[in-house]
Parts: sequence; C-alpha cells; structure tokens
Amino acid sequence: MQMQFLEQLTRLQRSGTSFVTATVVSRRAPVSSHLGDRSIVYADGRMEGFVGGSCSRDIVRRQALEALKTGHPRLVLIRPDPGAGFVQADLLHAESAESVVIPMTCASEGAVDIYLEPYVPAPLLLVAGLTPVADAVARQAALMEYDVVRIVTAAEQSDLPSTARSVALRELPDFLAPLSDSRQGRISAVVASQGHYDEPVLEALLGAGVSFVGLLASHRRAQTVRELLELQGLSAEQTASIRSPVGLDLGARTPPEVAVSILAEVIVATRQPLTSTFSTAQVGAAAASARRPDLAEVPTPSVSDAQIAGDGGYPAEGRRPRPGFAFSPVDGEEIEMASAVHFAELNGTTYYFTCANCKRRFLKNPQQFLGQPQEQTP
Repeated sequence: MQMQFLEQLTRLQRSGTSFVTATVVSRRAPVSSHLGDRSIVYADGRMEGFVGGSCSRDIVRRQALEALKTGHPRLVLIRPDPGAGFVQADLLHAESAESVVIPMTCASEGAVDIYLEPYVPAPLLLVAGLTPVADAVARQAALMEYDVVRIVTAAEQSDLPSTARSVALRELPDFLAPLSDSRQGRISAVVASQGHYDEPVLEALLGAGVSFVGLLASHRRAQTVRELLELQGLSAEQTASIRSPVGLDLGARTPPEVAVSILAEVIVATRQPLTSTFSTAQVGAAAASARRPDLAEVPTPSVSDAQIAGDGGYPAEGRRPRPGFAFSPVDGEEIEMASAVHFAELNGTTYYFTCANCKRRFLKNPQQFLGQPQEQTP
C-alpha cells in the first residue's frame, strides 16, 4: 500500500498536477483512522486514500484546498473540545497558519491530528523565439526554478542547447491543450521572436488561456500585431491582454538586463491574485478559427483554388507552384506549406504568406490581392 501511494505521488509530480498529501500523525480513540493513514486531495476536491470518517474527511478536504492555495503545509488538529487556549480555524489567517484546531462534531469524541503538505508544480514559462533576449530569459528563468519550455520552429530546434525543453511552433496548440486545466493560472509566456512568428504563437497562447502573455515589441509593432490578430477573429478584449512592451522600466539595455526586466514583470503579475474578464472556454472558441489547419487536409494548390495567376501580387499566368508549395497572394513568393508560419483561411481556401505584415494587408482587403470574388466552398 505504501509503495502504491509513493508511485502515485511520482506520477502526479511528473504530470505537473497540483495536490495535497494528508497524513495521520496522531490519534486519540475512538476514531476510525490509524497512525500513518494517508490520502491525496486534488485541486478539484477529490480524495484518494483514507484519513478518517465522514466528519474528519470534509474537514481535511476544506483545509487541504486552503493549503493548496497558499502553498504552505499545515497541521490540522481535530478535537471534540478545541479549548479556550486555541484559535478557531475560521479566525486564523490562512497564509500564516502552521496549525489549526477544528471542533469535532461527531458523537465519538475522538481526536486526530492530520498533517497536510501541498505539492505545487514549478510555474511553467514558455519562451518563444531564438533570439538573444529569448535565450537570456530562458537561462535566467531556469535559475529561478521555472519550468522553461522554448517555442521555436522545427528547423530551429536543433540550434537550442541539448538540455533545453522545446516544442515546435506547429505543435504548440496540441502542447498547450492538456496544460490548460492542470496548470491554469501558473503558465506564463514571453514572446520574443522579434517579428518572425509572434502572431501564430500569440494565437495559440490566447486560445489556451495562458495567464500572462508578454510580447517583446515596440508600442507601434505591438499595435500592428493586435490588428492582425483581430482581423483573424480575436476580440479587442483578448488582444488587450497582451503585455507589450513586456518588462519593467529598469533602463535595461543588454539582453541579460532586458531578461531581468521581463522576469520582474512576470513575478509581479503572477504573485498577485489572477483575475480574468473572460473564461478560457470563451478565449478558445474565439481563437479556434485562427489555428493552423491540419496540413493533411490542405490540398495541393491548383489553378482554381490557390494562388496561381491573377492580379495584385499573383505570379504570372500559367505558373504553377511545386507540389507542397503555394504562392503568396501578396508578393507572389513560393512558400512551402509544411513549414509555413503565416497563413489564413478565406472562403474555404488556405493562403500562405512570407511575413505577418503581408498577412495583415491581405486580411484587411482580400479583394485587392485576389482580383475577383472567391466562391464560398460548401
């Protein structure tokens, strides 16, 4: 039984799950629990294991959830008569509580002491980009015991240090999906690709409800990024949550100094109670249309459904892209679909672009580049 309990703790820690262990450390009969009895209390209130009957079980659950909020362990003393010398639990400030005394309401008049120890995973920091500032943020955050994951293109992953955890840009939505529930409120992100793929990263982050999203950009470029995201269906409320220029004003100049200013803002934001004006579900629904389509479902471009010939930036009539490639409707460049970073879907057709600004120009006025109205795909 003890080995099974320890194995479960290991699995939970590896999965990044928050939980509390409850252990009976003292008892006075008659009570149903025994010394060493243990239980796991999850963030949603579920309990595994046994530390007492119905009377003490509900007390342990409530106190465990409080311990999980504060991150501090506590000793819960359940007594039939708390005594005049003890402070009632509901009057004890949770953040400074090392022990609390709870009246036992059951008729047995037994007593039990239960030690609660919360396990909270290291805060997750996503760092997007392969730039000097992104590198400095990742190094400094690791020293601060953050769980750092780099977000780069598949081609850039080989340029990262061998010890770095990373996720390819195309895989980011799938990577974030299972994290939203288990680590919600403890995920921060710093987007520092400096224009290379800021927009697709931000789409995925906002869709996952990441609590802190910072963008390394000037005020002017940040506004351009927000405009593009809104053209793709995100609300102004969502794009307003992007912190840019990210970083406290410390007069930083070098990449390591900029990293310190950015992480200082992350600390200030995440140490305060998190508030949200819209739910994760609402964010995800609004951003769903902006996510990358499955490339297996994207047809090879043809004269009728892709950027082959026409006005406003199309290549000359009759020119066809190579298999697996498409022409940008803005500048006529041939783009490999499998590795494309910037894309948009319009009337059932997926268009690819060389840069975020080309995509923004296209979405603001598609007909300028398409030359004629496109039929809606049934």
